[in-house]
Amino acid sequence: MSRLGDLYKAMEILRKEGLSLNKDLERQVEELEENIIKDEILPALSSDIAPRLEPIKRDLVLVVEYHPGEPISVALSRKAKISEIIDAKTLTPRNSTPITSDERPIVEAHEPTKHVTNVTKGLRVTFPDGTVIWHRQAIDTMIETLRKIGLHLIPQVGLMHGGYNLVGKKKRPVEPGRTWQHECDGWFVYSNISNKQKIEDLKEISKFYRLNLKIEEGKPQ
Repeated sequence: MSRLGDLYKAMEILRKEGLSLNKDLERQVEELEENIIKDEILPALSSDIAPRLEPIKRDLVLVVEYHPGEPISVALSRKAKISEIIDAKTLTPRNSTPITSDERPIVEAHEPTKHVTNVTKGLRVTFPDGTVIWHRQAIDTMIETLRKIGLHLIPQVGLMHGGYNLVGKKKRPVEPGRTWQHECDGWFVYSNISNKQKIEDLKEISKFYRLNLKIEEGKPQ
């Protein structure tokens, strides 16, 4: 939150000096704002508002209009999906969960314990519509990208790892000290793969569905 505050201050200084805003600065602010919405606001909406909407049995779109210092207003539409609203970006909460075992790995007393650090280089995915998915953890970027494409569409691509589909309904048995998959929206996403393999898989999916995704390595600053 402090970094977002610093960026707001930088934007305000530029405005006061009559200078144009830097596009990269605006992009950083937008990404941080969206991350706050995904990580803090959407989970609260899902847990509090979703149950209250259950009595309603017809499709609708609720649009929340927010202006700092003013009361929130909500508009209702029955004629559109979020994706059909001009200049609207669909945001989904990050609710993938790594599937791990509560048991500790057994290490023989006479064998030295090896500490292996798998440092992710990060991953950035850009869609043709301008949507950018870019998190510090490559697996978070990959899972959110798969969700935007549609998790139900990924099994048809036929990407297999360790005998399991990249996205499928089959759960790999857990092992102490191992995380094979992440659970997301009722699907199991195979996550125990290298950054290079994640990129190759996303390229295959992009090619299969002709999505023209731009896939790059790198972490947000």
